[in-house]
Amino acid sequence: MFICFVEYRIEPEHERRYRDWMAAREAVFPGFQLYEGTDQPLLFVEVWEASDMDSAERIKKERCEERSSWLAMADWVPGGSAKIHAWTFKPINGRAGRSS
Repeated sequence: MFICFVEYRIEPEHERRYRDWMAAREAVFPGFQLYEGTDQPLLFVEVWEASDMDSAERIKKERCEERSSWLAMADWVPGGSAKIHAWTFKPINGRAGRSS
């Protein structure tokens, strides 16, 4: 299994709109978990699980591509889409590492 992390900060004045928008996204894209920083409020990380590298790359593309339906939220991020970061991680140890 691979994990794709998407990380960004939301401007305080857009917080309510962002939270409402994300609640609607969760209904359409149920395959991710959303976390907010406890030490850094309004810093968010989405965690997406993918079965393989190709699937993880599709998630990154969907989240960050210029034509993505997710791009609407970039207006709420200081610095815009350039400040929405996505990374893919693969397992390297333990039980998860043996399945890669």
